[in-house]
Amino acid sequence: MNSSRNIPLSVLDLAPIAVNGTPADALRRTLDLAQHAEKWGYNRYWLAEHHSMPGIASAATSVVIGYVAAGTSTMRIGSGGIMLSNHAPLVIAEQFGTLESLYPGRIDLGLGRAPGSNQATARALRRHLQGSGDEFPEQLEELRAYLRPRTGSAAVRAVPGEGLPIPIWLLGSSNFSAQLAAHLGLPFAFAGQFSPAYMNTALELYRQRFTPSDVLDAPYAMVGVNVFAADTEEQARHLSTSHQQMHLNLIRGIPGQLPPPVESMEDLWQPHEQASVESTLRASIIGDPAMVKEGLRAFADATQADELIINSMMFDHAARIRSYEIVANAWQLSGQR
Repeated sequence: MNSSRNIPLSVLDLAPIAVNGTPADALRRTLDLAQHAEKWGYNRYWLAEHHSMPGIASAATSVVIGYVAAGTSTMRIGSGGIMLSNHAPLVIAEQFGTLESLYPGRIDLGLGRAPGSNQATARALRRHLQGSGDEFPEQLEELRAYLRPRTGSAAVRAVPGEGLPIPIWLLGSSNFSAQLAAHLGLPFAFAGQFSPAYMNTALELYRQRFTPSDVLDAPYAMVGVNVFAADTEEQARHLSTSHQQMHLNLIRGIPGQLPPPVESMEDLWQPHEQASVESTLRASIIGDPAMVKEGLRAFADATQADELIINSMMFDHAARIRSYEIVANAWQLSGQR
């Protein structure tokens, strides 16, 4: 296992749309953050698929990946993740085959089994709701088959796609994908940024049950974590209230744009809502550079992660850029690439 100082750091971006902002603003900020992250030494930059969310601009995930890949040159760009239940596997094979053809050696395909939306939106995406998520292993095998080299004739072929070395990751917030990734010998990414309660169990299952494959000889786990870094602890805690408000709106069933930070959350939530938000986000690392460095080390040691992927939902773009810069400096990323 790597020592914490040698663990790569990556970026998870939902392309947040700030209050009074537009998707165009959010996407331009995504590219700006990616370009800074590449300069600072982050390993990969992943974008997440969510639908019918007023505060998230990355719904057309493959398109945004292409936009970010075109504006960067060395960092790996990928999905964290594509929700396979929303798509025909052939379409994803073609989309990521196209991306890999355009940006060879730089594309990751992270896959999840949740819909990333409500039932009405899932129906609009798929036109039916016959699946429950249990069909994910079959969909995954179909997708992987399209990406394998073809030696003979086939009725259906993914062109571009077949024969291309596109790394497939399984994403999860519980045990299902951890066990499937272990069984198939695939890398696994756990959503610690919003599901800390299942984190240790899922990671333990993945490592215990891992079967070596032609993809991996040993388990490789990347873990998501929220980080809010600023020059002072007070600033960092202030900035983190935007993310808290966004989660508060989600549990109330009224998702919206990313709100500006507030001085205090006390007047905004009820005790049961506070408990829910704080439980969901309890693995977050908030503070000044020294606190963030120590928090990341402790998190890496506790999870034994092979890589960490950082999510920082901040209203102010300059503050968000600064947060990732503080993390990069604290982790001395520039010396690792």
